[in-house]
Amino acid sequence: MTTDSLAAPDASGLPGAGPAPARDTKWWTLVAVCLGTFMLLLDITIVIVALPAIQKSLHATFADLQWVVDAYALTLAALLLTAGSLADLFGRRKLWLVGLVIFTASSALCGFAQSPLMLELSRGLQGVGGAIMFAVSLALLANAFHGKDRGIAFGAWGAITGVAVAVGPIVGGTLVTGISWRYIFFVNVPIGIMAVAVSVTRVAESRNKAARRPDWAGFALFSVALASLVYGLIESGLTGFSSARVVVALVVAAALIVGFVAVEATSEHAMFDLSLFRLPTFTGGSIAAFAVNGGVFAILLYLVLYLQDVLGYSALQTGLRLLVLSGAIMAVAGVAGRLTSKVPIRALIGPGLAVGGVGLLLMRGLGAGSSWTHLIPGLLIAGIGVGFVNPPLASTAVGVVAPQRSGMASGINSTFRQVGTATGIALLGSLFASRLASAVASRAAGGALPVRATTITTGLEDGEVGGLLSRVPATDRAHLEHLLRASFASALDEVLLVAALISLVGAVLAFALIRSRDFVSAAGAAAPSH
Repeated sequence: MTTDSLAAPDASGLPGAGPAPARDTKWWTLVAVCLGTFMLLLDITIVIVALPAIQKSLHATFADLQWVVDAYALTLAALLLTAGSLADLFGRRKLWLVGLVIFTASSALCGFAQSPLMLELSRGLQGVGGAIMFAVSLALLANAFHGKDRGIAFGAWGAITGVAVAVGPIVGGTLVTGISWRYIFFVNVPIGIMAVAVSVTRVAESRNKAARRPDWAGFALFSVALASLVYGLIESGLTGFSSARVVVALVVAAALIVGFVAVEATSEHAMFDLSLFRLPTFTGGSIAAFAVNGGVFAILLYLVLYLQDVLGYSALQTGLRLLVLSGAIMAVAGVAGRLTSKVPIRALIGPGLAVGGVGLLLMRGLGAGSSWTHLIPGLLIAGIGVGFVNPPLASTAVGVVAPQRSGMASGINSTFRQVGTATGIALLGSLFASRLASAVASRAAGGALPVRATTITTGLEDGEVGGLLSRVPATDRAHLEHLLRASFASALDEVLLVAALISLVGAVLAFALIRSRDFVSAAGAAAPSH
């Protein structure tokens, strides 16, 4: 539930962009970009709320649910920088249209999915379209608008992102509860068609005359390394870290990451300019991007499963409850945006991550008798923390480099966010599965329940709480329900702790590394302290 710092890899410093478009076309460009961005962000927030319904409908496992989220995040992270390079080379409008068509078509495929695998593959394809749209959206606006109109356009775009984040849980909950989870994807189709129509007829083309070919070697190494890492983490939740498949996947990931660094350090067309990491502030911003998505946002999957599968709320009721988090993010982000020019960036990002971590810690302490109200203080505090992080983080990556390098800088920062989501969900999922199994085993030991501990664990992971209760005699149901709620709460407590640690470690590192003196002005001179 995040705007994910949609700073496009070419949002500023557009060499070779050409003359300013006609006035009538630039506002249509804003319409097209806002429609596409709204669709992207709406899809992210909608899917989380719909996961339990998807699980039941497609008989998906807990690992399948992780892949439904991670398939999108993986392809988005892997393709983001390459998509920006292709857009510079072949034309931003052309690539924007390609992204729109892929995202819209894959959304329809998601809605028609008949199996978890089909949905996961379709979500991966969505990530391809999403990566292209992320990479090009603000570049289109930056090319179309100049002077004070650019500020108006970016302000309108920012308002749209806020609306999408706010209404996503409600729209998703309404569609899932009132119609079907499939319509959370079908809703993208008419929006996508409108965006394509406007883009074809009203958006001007632009490209970078100095564009270089994409770094295909880096792209391949990074993509396979990230996929191997996430696969190993998710598989470890099923078979343990000692499994041969897990060991091989993690070793392959480590080897490919080393190879990726070696290639990037020597390539003339590097996807990642590793020299950027010599700037402490850039490194601190990248860590913060990873931490905010790997902490607060990665935990949303498990909170949604708890609210729906354990506490029995509908998707709409769950969406309404998550407004405590998203509402706080929106309210505080406006304040943080104004503070960015008045206080040091580190005083917003570091403490914001720390507050988010404290919010996650406040959600702990769940038990068999807990209600959703136990989560309210933590959701509110976590939302406040994230609200303070998002606005300054969006400008940190590009604020420490010259305008001509801002594209790669913002792209790397956005990539770190998606890597945080993908690895955070996989890591927390592995921990959750392990802790859930041990919690069920310890509570079922010596009991007279006519259901095996492994069956209970699998049922909890796969959202079959009602099915488990229906399979035991009425006299055992109260005991089993208590065991189910207590075991899930224990496992959730564990992942909340780890997510909080990710946020808190990120807070310490971000505060230590981000420095005001690293920021540069548009001319490349040192900017005044802020």
